[in-house]
Amino acid sequence: GTETDAVNHLMGRLELDKVFAPGDIAFAVVDGDGERVAKANVLDHYRLDTQLRLLLLFCGLLLLFGGWTGARALLSFFFTGLMIWKVLLPGYLSGMDPVLISLGTALALTACIVFLVGGVNRKGLAAFLGSTLGILLTCGLSLYFGGAFRIHGAVKPFSETLLYSGFAHLDLTRIFLGGIFLASSGAVMDLAMDVASAMREIAEKKPDISRRSLIMSGFTVGRAVVGTMTTTLLLAYTGSYTSLLLVFVAQGIPLANILNMQYVSAEILHTLVGSFGLVTVAPFTALASGWLFGGERRG
Repeated sequence: GTETDAVNHLMGRLELDKVFAPGDIAFAVVDGDGERVAKANVLDHYRLDTQLRLLLLFCGLLLLFGGWTGARALLSFFFTGLMIWKVLLPGYLSGMDPVLISLGTALALTACIVFLVGGVNRKGLAAFLGSTLGILLTCGLSLYFGGAFRIHGAVKPFSETLLYSGFAHLDLTRIFLGGIFLASSGAVMDLAMDVASAMREIAEKKPDISRRSLIMSGFTVGRAVVGTMTTTLLLAYTGSYTSLLLVFVAQGIPLANILNMQYVSAEILHTLVGSFGLVTVAPFTALASGWLFGGERRG
């Protein structure tokens, strides 16, 4: 291989600076003609090979444990990534309404994932109806309380950079609001599928169960699942801002000041609005499942 000197720009910021040791593999931009290197700039440590190994390990474990269902879940996983990369993000940049494109993406992903994993049957339809109602409610709440909280979309990291990169037409606040219900839609789908699957099992094991009793059983299942899922959202959002919260606590900032800060208020909005969707999707799915399964007749 060709040996050359490369430039490593240091900015005095730990989150941006990269320190290399002999033997490290770096991701670099090389300018030159053929074998002659004119200039090389080091961008970062090379991580793509490790990421690929981790992805393959995840795929193998999912297929080993889930079998055919795991294969369908894997297909929905890659479809979700494709939708985000090819539909959602280009839609934002093209100037489409961020809330509408986020809602359309969330509903399309819900249909794909639910019917791929649950099957095109009554169980899948019940989970889809419950998820859709939960996402629509979360969308409405995010729009209402987003205005009431008076939070600007630039609160998210790198948002303001877009405005100075030739995308001054973007509505950062609408992008922020669209991200609220999009972020919680995955958990909403999980809960809807759990409730629909449990109610389907009840209906199959007890064919003579009344629609009312089936719906009440769905409510019971939903209560048990909701209790843990809401905590999941809180932990997920808190984990992403642990360093920021540590700074506030270390400086002795009063709790009222911390809660009123725009960064913290944004995460509170994320957590509570997302939790509303989780709490309501359980009864929505129970009602839809009771209507679909309670009307079945088995010989």
